[in-house]
Amino acid sequence: MEPTARLRLKICCMQDLGEIALAVRHGADAVGFVSAMPSGFGPISDDLIAALISAAPPQVATFLLTSRGSADAIADQVRRLRPTTVQIVDRPEAGCRAELRRLLPDTRIVQVVHVTGPEAVAEAVAVAPEADAILLDSGNPALRVKELGGTGRTHDWAVSRKIRDAVGVPVWLAGGLNADNVAGAIEAARPFGVDVCTGVRTDGRLDERKLARFVATVRDASVE
Repeated sequence: MEPTARLRLKICCMQDLGEIALAVRHGADAVGFVSAMPSGFGPISDDLIAALISAAPPQVATFLLTSRGSADAIADQVRRLRPTTVQIVDRPEAGCRAELRRLLPDTRIVQVVHVTGPEAVAEAVAVAPEADAILLDSGNPALRVKELGGTGRTHDWAVSRKIRDAVGVPVWLAGGLNADNVAGAIEAARPFGVDVCTGVRTDGRLDERKLARFVATVRDASVE
């Protein structure tokens, strides 16, 4: 896929209205809300997610991160919480994404692929035709307690670049990004956008100083 003219910015793991306002003030194109997960930072209740999504500015995309695996379960959650985008963080049941297209024709589908090694390229190529975008993260769904995001770890950006070059949909890059490494990650992977959670937080809270530095670095990064 060709590089985008402007990197999109998603700030994830929103906890309250103040964090949404801070993310929007610093130019976020999207904000993410983490529902129940087996591990990792940031889950909040569905009731709170629904309230925060309803209060988010209309120009900002709202991503619901879900670990549910069936189309009916995901569709039920999306209908209740009303995000613009559903981010599926685990490998769903066979046929799930195609069924979600039918059940939720107005909701964008982003499939997470966890880059645990070179095998992630084939996985991304296989799922891309059923998704509006791919998001590359650094979890490990094969563990007994699954890691599906919020690990703070990076992965091999050379593999991310191979995925970006192989699929025909936008590729978001996540996984351990912060102001010190995001320029190198962008140079290596040439993503459509970047997604950050723990890298702009201090003691679990969105840190405006870290966020401002991260955003400035992203905006200065070249994708030519």
